[in-house]
Amino acid sequence: MKTVKKLVLAAAILPLTLATASAFAFGGGKGHHKGGPDDECGMGMDRGIFRELNLTDAQKEQLDSMRQAGRKEMKAQFKGKFADNQAERQAQHAKVQALVLADTFDANAANELAKEMAAKQAERRVQMLEKQHQMLSVLTPEQKAKFVELQNERMQECGAKMHKRFADKADD
Repeated sequence: MKTVKKLVLAAAILPLTLATASAFAFGGGKGHHKGGPDDECGMGMDRGIFRELNLTDAQKEQLDSMRQAGRKEMKAQFKGKFADNQAERQAQHAKVQALVLADTFDANAANELAKEMAAKQAERRVQMLEKQHQMLSVLTPEQKAKFVELQNERMQECGAKMHKRFADKADD
């Protein structure tokens, strides 16, 4: 029974966790992505970049404490609002189902639903960006410049990988 409860809880929390994943920016986790660290092309901040910034012990401690505080905050949010969040997700799912299963498509209702969803997403994005800002404020100007440089390199590498994947698929 405990396993079932854990699975239900994980299924309910997963969408929220993914939306705030970069609150744990330093910690992405090993093996999270299919191809390993070299195949990671997600946006945001990853542990590999931080490892290349030659952080001081004090900076590492600050980032660790930020991550731990973020985890505690998220756990408290999920515990306190689990039933409300679940009911809200179910209501939204019901709206989506009613919209897509209707005999005729209601563009006005779809626009309203999309606006609701976009507003929620925007709210989560602002929170995520605030967490990223807090974490990056720990860096020195030199480290920030190096961070930008490393991110740009990764973006170019990811662009090349995506181009190759699409080219390979076009050949199929």
